[in-house]
Amino acid sequence: MCQACGFADIVHGSKMRRRAFVFGAATAGALTVVGSARAQGRKSPSKETQKSNAPPKPENVMTPDEALARLMEGNRRYQKGIAKRHDFVAEREALVGGQNPYAAILSCADSRIAPEYAFDSSRGDLLVVRVAGNFANPDNIASMEYAVEVLKTPLILVLCHEACGAVKSAISSIQEHTTLPGHLPSLVAALAPAVKAVAGRPGDQLENATMENARLGVETLKTATPLLSAAFNEKRFKIVSGIYRLGDGRVDLFA
Repeated sequence: MCQACGFADIVHGSKMRRRAFVFGAATAGALTVVGSARAQGRKSPSKETQKSNAPPKPENVMTPDEALARLMEGNRRYQKGIAKRHDFVAEREALVGGQNPYAAILSCADSRIAPEYAFDSSRGDLLVVRVAGNFANPDNIASMEYAVEVLKTPLILVLCHEACGAVKSAISSIQEHTTLPGHLPSLVAALAPAVKAVAGRPGDQLENATMENARLGVETLKTATPLLSAAFNEKRFKIVSGIYRLGDGRVDLFA
């Protein structure tokens, strides 16, 4: 079964069952054919079927804690400039039939942030959703539902970064009571709760708001009903927040 169909099953419920109706004088013969087909259907799946149902990347099947450890080990390699060798040809072939990423990341759209590089990962390892300001909204919540429910991804990371232009613009717009052009006001509205939550807090206002926005994203995702909240309560996935340091590529996790 394709993964997209699996997602449809979650939304629409169990698949409809088909019924065969046999008419006419050859009823007895038809029942014999049907019985034979059912008997064949009870046979053990072939090796080819078993192989097709196996995860495309078996090494990606792990616990939430193992997934987080692997993610951060990749970030340490990235900081040192020592990347693993990736066999792109073999990976393309393995991923033709599906995907099973070990982590899902909600990241800012900033061009300086590339999660696949920052965690020294390859295709099929990370499901990455990017939007300026890395805030949680219905669209990327749905993407994370797909990751957890269909792809069985055990880890979600909400990744913010230093000097976020989206957060900086939101702070300026709110403080100066200005309206940004185009569709930018929608970004300001999404980031406003974080900006307002840290008003008057000691420290750097931009970093405070940036990290608060990631914290709020974590809360939104882990309490999103009905799918993510249930999966989180059942400990089927772990969710953390982190900030990417532009100078050395380090990702610092925080509560």
